[in-house]
Amino acid sequence: MSWKTAYRSFYYQGAPEPDDLELRPAETALLCIDVQNYGMKLHEDPTERARWAPFHERMRGTLIPNLQALQASFRAAGIDVIHARIACLLPDGRDRSLSQKMPGWNNLLMPLDTEESLIIPELAPQPGEIVVTKTTDSALTGTNLRLVLSNMGIRNVVVTGVYTDQCVSSTVRSLADESFRVVLVEDCCAAGTDALHRNELEILNMIYCHVVSSAELRAMLGLD
Repeated sequence: MSWKTAYRSFYYQGAPEPDDLELRPAETALLCIDVQNYGMKLHEDPTERARWAPFHERMRGTLIPNLQALQASFRAAGIDVIHARIACLLPDGRDRSLSQKMPGWNNLLMPLDTEESLIIPELAPQPGEIVVTKTTDSALTGTNLRLVLSNMGIRNVVVTGVYTDQCVSSTVRSLADESFRVVLVEDCCAAGTDALHRNELEILNMIYCHVVSSAELRAMLGLD
């Protein structure tokens, strides 16, 4: 099954196949969202560690190697690689959006200079690459990224990272609302569970973005 027929939601069952995507390299950028140390930390509680084991398996076995390879291909082709990360500007996190202050798992307090707020070494920015810091789920809403992309002449944003159903989804929707053409790379993203990941892809596909595999994206861009 190709990207043209995969990940169809209820609303798009039986809809015509989309046209081929035209992604001019000069108008395209790769956006890597929130692949930070905090997400790779294993739980001390054995029950929680077991519950999160599928996520960590996907990160190590799928997302990280695929995104590493995609970053390398984009850099070799001279296509911009951009990074976004969650980090608060004040030590007490008062500058965070409400969604990041709510009690529970999403209550992330990560000042700029903490180890857990850093992008993981395997996917770290190279010198000269843009890194935006956000205190919101969306990498567009909480930063100057929209202006930066527009100034650079970027029209196509290739989105990757974590979590598919949270910060990735919020960013995809924000980009679409600003009329960027969005491509979401399914094997360079992850959610807490594979079911959450797949469900969100179906929700986003064909209205907010086009969901493709990294292999399909390489073919579209003529990448090695």
